Amino acid sequence: MSNDAAKLGFNPQRLQRIDDWMHRCIDIGRYTGSSVLIARQGEIAHLSCVGLSSREKDIAYARDTIVRIKSMSKMITTVGFMMLLERGLIHLDAPLSAVLPEFDKCHALIDGAERADQVEPVDCPTMHHLLTHTSGMTYGFNPGVLGQHYEAIGLDFAPKSGGTEAVCKRVAEVPLAFRPGTSWEYSIGIDVLGRVIEVLDGRPLDQYLKEEIFDPLGMVDTGFDVPADRVHRFADCYGKIEEDALAPIDPADSSIYLASGPRTFSGGGGLVSTLDDYFRFGEMVRQYGRLPDGSDLLSPQIFKFMRRNHLKGEISSMGPSSFAEMPMDGMGFGLGGAVVLDPARCRMPGSVGDFGWGGLASTYFWTDPVHQLTVIYFTQLIPSSAYPNRAELKALVQAALKD
Repeated sequence: MSNDAAKLGFNPQRLQRIDDWMHRCIDIGRYTGSSVLIARQGEIAHLSCVGLSSREKDIAYARDTIVRIKSMSKMITTVGFMMLLERGLIHLDAPLSAVLPEFDKCHALIDGAERADQVEPVDCPTMHHLLTHTSGMTYGFNPGVLGQHYEAIGLDFAPKSGGTEAVCKRVAEVPLAFRPGTSWEYSIGIDVLGRVIEVLDGRPLDQYLKEEIFDPLGMVDTGFDVPADRVHRFADCYGKIEEDALAPIDPADSSIYLASGPRTFSGGGGLVSTLDDYFRFGEMVRQYGRLPDGSDLLSPQIFKFMRRNHLKGEISSMGPSSFAEMPMDGMGFGLGGAVVLDPARCRMPGSVGDFGWGGLASTYFWTDPVHQLTVIYFTQLIPSSAYPNRAELKALVQAALKD
């Protein structure tokens, strides 16, 4: 714990409750270990690593442990896309087919469809639809006819799925779940935008993100794979097999993230990172695109635009009432993450304007514009809906604030 926690407006004794909670989660079998970083106005007030990143090899969670950030990749890829937008290379109402011609004839499931071949012609989704999860694309783990179809045909952006271009062409061959813009459904839309970035810029997505975002921010451990000399720092990933019982599902030393051969770059869920790397990115988000040297990675005005709610109302008015164990009442969606519209309706202590997102392996990140917070929580458990760690952590952090 930082000696400056009190100076930064925190109650040190209440911050200790966060460590107690993390240990309790291990004791009752939720996780093997976890780590958290809490900063205010750029200064770290609390950093804690508890438990094991590998239960089988008895390796402790550490500050430099590399984890699968899954959908926390989405905000990074979104920033990369918006950098092209502010250069005038694309606009949000552009149809996807303007960049990827394979999407020039789109179809969506008809109302009440019971099979994936019950479709009707619809307009092509726009860049804005992809960014806000209103495109009609989905995930194989989502319920419904289309989610089941994705699962049946193995449609995803896994590292060895054939390359980003090839997967996007497969996506273009399947229908949308609904007419673009009419509903909210969490989707592979940001993965498809990763391919849009490649076409507009000319570089592979991994190279683009490294040169345009990771290098300027000093994010040395963030990427789509884990080099051989860093595998010893890579956490195992676990799955919940029954209540409070875990089993390894992606051990570090045999992980799909180990670098070898051609890869598919999942801009929506394929990155790994560390606490300090994502803290650098999170601080840039908190400061609306500002880099440590005072320059801007992305225009502050563009970033303010990203952090607004881009839906017609709350997420729950267009889609699920909850997602990944978080309520969608009182929650809007910006570009790259969710934005809190009303903490009371979210039923989680927080501030209006809180902006962030989590990942399938139970990671979580948010920035608080009122209290100038950046909070990052890492663990490695799939699915993220297994336990309410995000709501519990938000309450613990809010309770530790003195002002």
